[in-house]
Amino acid sequence: MEKVDFKKNYSTFYKPNAKQVVEVDMPTFNFLMVDGQGDPNIAQEYKHAVEALFSLSYTLKFMVKKSDIGIDYGVMPLEGLWWADDMSAFTADEKSSWKWTMMIMQPEFISKQMVVAATDELIKKKKDLPSLSKVRFESYQEGKCAQILHVGPFSEEGPSVAKVHAYIETIGKLSGKHHEIYLSDIRKASPDKWKTVVRQPFISN
Repeated sequence: MEKVDFKKNYSTFYKPNAKQVVEVDMPTFNFLMVDGQGDPNIAQEYKHAVEALFSLSYTLKFMVKKSDIGIDYGVMPLEGLWWADDMSAFTADEKSSWKWTMMIMQPEFISKQMVVAATDELIKKKKDLPSLSKVRFESYQEGKCAQILHVGPFSEEGPSVAKVHAYIETIGKLSGKHHEIYLSDIRKASPDKWKTVVRQPFISN
């Protein structure tokens, strides 16, 4: 059986430099996505969204492994798009007003029909997944982005975000939504070793 490491295959996008901002031209990827609002530290809606995304992603992984496709691959990391209707709430750290789309990238051989089948399988197993019905499968394409790898707790991301924004301001202007990719399992890793990709789309001058 073929084994595929998509994080390694797409290392340009998922393993950026931790010392300097780099530019990437993002291709179109397919994702499982759930939209929501509220403080990710306390909102049940956020917790339910993450549970549904990982449950469905792992169900798809094992479906593929048992199918004629016959590929064994690692589930991709959780990602988040973040914004607020009033962006001052976002920069002021008013988390209750934050809006988000949590998502997990899916390999190109995953189809909408497979997602429906995996969803049905989870329903039959009577899994308690309140956000399962909110999961959608769609493509997402950001185009030109600047990104950096932040190492440390989420509360200390400020300087990394500032570096990305400062870089963009020298060549264009910010566009789209603040994007983060969570490479570490925060249940196991020490906060000072958490690795997060901080990404921001931009428009060139």
